[in-house]
Amino acid sequence: MEANGSNLIPLRSDFTEKQESICIFGTGDFGRSLGLKLLQSGFSVVFGSRNPGLSGWVPKGVEVLSHADAAEKCPVIIVAVQRDHYPFLKELTEVLDGKILVDVSNNLKINQYPESNAEFLAQTVPRASVVKAFNTVSAWALQSGTLDASRQVYVCSDDNKAKHKVMDIVRTMGLVPQDSGSLMAAKEVENDPLQLFPMWRLPIYVCAGLTVLVFLYCVINDVIYSAVINGKDVSFRMMISIPNKVFPIVSLMLLALVYLPGVFAAIIQLYRGTKYSRFPNWLDRWMLCRKQLGLVALSYAFIHAIYTLVIPIRYYVRHRIASSTIEQAKKNETSPFVNIMAWRTDSYIAMGILGFFFYVLLGITSLPSVSNAVNWREFRFVQSKLGYLTLLLCTGHALIFGWNKFLNVANFRWYMPPAYTLSLIIPCIVLILKFILIIPCIDNRITKIRQGWEKSSNTQSDTKF
Repeated sequence: MEANGSNLIPLRSDFTEKQESICIFGTGDFGRSLGLKLLQSGFSVVFGSRNPGLSGWVPKGVEVLSHADAAEKCPVIIVAVQRDHYPFLKELTEVLDGKILVDVSNNLKINQYPESNAEFLAQTVPRASVVKAFNTVSAWALQSGTLDASRQVYVCSDDNKAKHKVMDIVRTMGLVPQDSGSLMAAKEVENDPLQLFPMWRLPIYVCAGLTVLVFLYCVINDVIYSAVINGKDVSFRMMISIPNKVFPIVSLMLLALVYLPGVFAAIIQLYRGTKYSRFPNWLDRWMLCRKQLGLVALSYAFIHAIYTLVIPIRYYVRHRIASSTIEQAKKNETSPFVNIMAWRTDSYIAMGILGFFFYVLLGITSLPSVSNAVNWREFRFVQSKLGYLTLLLCTGHALIFGWNKFLNVANFRWYMPPAYTLSLIIPCIVLILKFILIIPCIDNRITKIRQGWEKSSNTQSDTKF
C-alpha cells in the first residue's frame, strides 16, 4: 500500500530484498553514496573493487571484495563505473551469468554514442539481465537526503522480472520508480539529466530578444534623442528609468503571448471544423511553453514592481521635486488640483495593483504542488478566466499610463511613438480576437467542435464523429 510515493506498509518483496546482498562495482562518489543509502534502507552491501585493500572511503558496515568474489555473492550488481571501463566485465562473463546488472551511468553530452550505455552493457555481458536505473539521482542528493527534487527513478529493461526487482529496491529506498519500458528507452533516459531547461529555451530566447529590442528602442528614444536634439546628457536613465520601461513592456508582451496561441488554435479549429487535426508544429511548440512564458513574464513584473518602489529615493526624482517646490515658492503660487489627473493616477495605480495580484495568483496556481490540489475546472478557471482578466487589467494599466500621448504627434521623437505603445500592440490584438470568439454564436460553435462535432469537408454537412 502506498501514499504519495512513500510506503506505509512494506510489501513482502521488500523484506525479501532486504535479506539479499547488493553488489556495487565502483567506489567513486556515486557508488559510495548509493551504498550508504542502501545500507540505511536495510540492505546488505558488498563493494567490488580492483583494489579491495583500499577500503577507507567506503561506508562502514560494507564488505569490499574483488569484482569476481563480490559478484559471486550477490544476485543484483550495480555497475557504477563509466562506460569506458565496461570491457573488464568480459572477464567476469561466467560469474555474471544470470545476474541482474543495473547500469547507472550518464554521458557527458546528449547522444554521445550510437547506442545507450545500457545497451552497450547488454552487448558486453549478453547472458546477464541489464536494467537502466538511478541515473537521474545525484550523489549529493543521496548523501544529504534531500531527494525531494529527484525522487523519481526511471527504470527500463528487456527483462520484466529483473526490472520489477529493481523497482522494489527503488521503493524500499524511499524513491518512486517509473516504468520506462524496454531497454530501447535507455537512450532517452540517459539523455534526460543532460538536458538544460529544454522547455525554457524558447521562452528565454523570446524574452531576451524582446528585452534587447525594447531597450535599444528606449535608449534611442530617450538618451540619444536628448543628446542629439536637446544637447542634454541623460545617460543615467539607462540604470533605472529605461529598465523600468523595458520590464513592464516586455512583461505585458509575454503575458499576451501566453494567450495568443489559444486564440490561434480556436480560429484554426473554426476554420477546419474539427478538433481531430494536428496543429502546425510551431503552434504545438508555442502552446507547450506557455507556462514558462507566463513565469518569465511574472518575474519581469516583479522586477518592475521593485524598480517602481525605489523611485522616491532616486536623486533625479528628489532633485526635480525640490526644484519644483523652490520654483513655486519664488513665484508664490501652487499648482492647481486637477480632478481628472487624480482619477487618472488612482486608476493607473489601482489597475497596476490588481493586475499584479492576479499575475501572482496565476504564477502560484501553475506550481505543481498547487495545481495538483485543484480540479481541472478550477485550474482552467484561474488560468483562463482570471488570466484574461489579468491581461485586461495590465493592458488598462498601460493605456491609462500613456493616456492620450500616442494621439499627439509632438510626442513622437524621430517619428517613433512613445515606448509604452509597443506593449499595447499584442495585448490589444489578443483581447479583440478573444472578444470576437466569445460572441455566443461563435463560442457555441467552438464548444461543439471541442466536444467532437465535425464539419464534413466534402458535403459541408454537419456530422457526428
